[in-house]
Amino acid sequence: MDITHEKQLKLKGLLASMGSAAVAFSGGVDSTFLLASCKEALPGALVAVTGRSLSFPERELKAATDFARSRGITHLFVDSEELGLPGFADNPPNRCYLCKRELFKKIRDTARERGIERVVEASNLDDEGDYRPGLIAISELGVGSPLREAGLTKAEIRTLSKEMGLPTWDKPSFACLASRFPYGERITPSELKKIDLAEEHLLGLGFRQVRVRVHDGGRLARIECDEEGFGLLSDPSLRESIHRRLGEIGFTFSAFDLLGYRTGSMNKTLPGA
Repeated sequence: MDITHEKQLKLKGLLASMGSAAVAFSGGVDSTFLLASCKEALPGALVAVTGRSLSFPERELKAATDFARSRGITHLFVDSEELGLPGFADNPPNRCYLCKRELFKKIRDTARERGIERVVEASNLDDEGDYRPGLIAISELGVGSPLREAGLTKAEIRTLSKEMGLPTWDKPSFACLASRFPYGERITPSELKKIDLAEEHLLGLGFRQVRVRVHDGGRLARIECDEEGFGLLSDPSLRESIHRRLGEIGFTFSAFDLLGYRTGSMNKTLPGA
């Protein structure tokens, strides 16, 4: 047995020992893998709980709903509007901590109403190598992170997801829309909507891994894409149409980042980064 499947076996043991669990479920690669693994390994009750907010696009909510329904898993929702949290809209460096603490409190309460004490989330081993204040909140609330505990990396999760026939095995990574703002730049409902519309447009044009980061008070859209996306940009008419549509959405300037897509690029705006 290779190391990846040894880790999978460890994960199954961890999940089986819980008896029952509530899975924080976004519909992404990691949480879908965790939910499917729980479905296989848990002997008792299982629920998926998804947070709804302005920073979570409808397309992601629908994907999560469709998957849970397809597997016959009870799917619950909590409304977690981050912009109502004191200080969140100011986008401080601990923004993710404020969000995760509020969200997981609500998930924990929802689980307990169902008689389920264990709440688990889907961060993986790779998440330990970046600035992730949300992981502090998760630890404080006693939320389990079985994928990290089993030592699974993102690449291994994709491999195992493909073997399990999960539709998300090659799904592009996603993070909440609030992560598109430089720290200290105010987050507003109108700017979140602009980002959502811009990314929806780019996805519709064939871009897969894409982020629209906002700068200069929402005037500049800095677009990150993968190598496949850069290939699309050889068409001048496509570039012009992107500029025109983003202008209609409300961006004065639009530009593609030469370094392409990478996670946590806004962490470069932190002091000392």
